[in-house]
Amino acid sequence: MTDTGMMMRVHTERGPLVAERVELSTPPRGWVRIRITASGVCNADLNTVKAHGASLPVTPGHEIAGVIDALGEGVKGWGLGENVAVGWFGGSCGHCDFCRSGDVVHCAERKIPGLSYPGGWAESVIVPADALARIPEGLDPFDAAPMGCAGVTTFNAVRVADVPAGGRVAVFGIGGLGHLAVQFAARMGYEVVAIARGTEREELARSLGAQHYIDSEDREPGAALQELGGVDLIISTAATTKPVSELIAGLRVGGKLMLLGVDDGVVEVPVAQVVMKSLTVTGHLTGSPRDIEETMQFALLNNVRPLIERMPIEQAERAVAELAAGTPRFRIVLDATASR
Repeated sequence: MTDTGMMMRVHTERGPLVAERVELSTPPRGWVRIRITASGVCNADLNTVKAHGASLPVTPGHEIAGVIDALGEGVKGWGLGENVAVGWFGGSCGHCDFCRSGDVVHCAERKIPGLSYPGGWAESVIVPADALARIPEGLDPFDAAPMGCAGVTTFNAVRVADVPAGGRVAVFGIGGLGHLAVQFAARMGYEVVAIARGTEREELARSLGAQHYIDSEDREPGAALQELGGVDLIISTAATTKPVSELIAGLRVGGKLMLLGVDDGVVEVPVAQVVMKSLTVTGHLTGSPRDIEETMQFALLNNVRPLIERMPIEQAERAVAELAAGTPRFRIVLDATASR
C-alpha cells in the first residue's frame, strides 16, 4: 500500500487553498522528509498563497515543526524520529562567500519553504538537511513552529543590536512578531516599552514583560519615547513603514532603529538627527538553523512562548482570512495531526 499525505495546495493565481491527498515521495540525496506536527501562519504567507508568478501548485508554510521519518542518501548527523524545526531559511548553496562565512541567510541561492519547494501546510514535507534545527526536549512543537521565523527574527534583532546592559528597548507593533520581541527583550534584562494602537493590548503587553505602554493613537510614539528619556533600540514589527520616520525622534544618542515588518513604502530619515546623535537605521532578516536552535533554547529556559491559536490544517483558508483581517492573537498554528 502506497503511503499518502494531505497537502494544502493553490492551483491557480489567487485561487483557493485545496486539501489534497498525494503520494509521499522518498527524499533525494541530501534531503529529509518530516512528518509535520505543527505549521505556523505568517504575514509573508499572505503573498505566498496568491501564487503570483510561482510554479504551480503552491503549498505555503515556512514555520514547521515535526519528526524526521525518512532520510535521503548521504544525510549525516540526523536520525529517524528526531524532533526538528524548519523556518524561513530553507537551505542554501553552501559554497558562496556568505555561506562560507556562516551568513547563510544572505545566500543568493537561499531556499524558502513554500516558495522554493512545497512548504509546511501539509502532513509531510521534504527539505534540505541543512535547513534543519533540533527542537530542545521540553519545548512543545506548537510553540517551536513559530520560532523558525517570528521567534528567531525577533530574538536575533534584540541580541545583535548590542544594547548596553540596563538599556531600554521599544517594540513598535504588538502582534505576531511584537509579542515575542517584548518577551525576548524583557528576558534579556532590558527595560521594555510596548507601542501599539489603542489601549486594549496594554495589560497583555505588561504581562509579557513591558514596563511602559504607549498608545500610538493617543500621541506620536517618537515624541512619547522622548518624554521617557529615549530608548537605545526601537524594533519596528508593524507591517507598514508610514510611522517609522517619526519614531526616530525617540532614539537616544547612538540608538538604533531595527525594521522587521516591511511593506513597499519609503522611510524618510531626518539626516540632522542621524548625524548629530550617531543613529543607525537598519533591517534584520530571519536567522540560520543554529540561530533557531539558540532561539528555542533561550525560549525554553526563560519561559518565552508564542501566544497561539490552533486550527486544523484543513482550515488554512480561514487562517489566511483571519490574518489578513488582523484578528489573530497572536500566531495561528495549523495542526497537521488532526487529519491523520
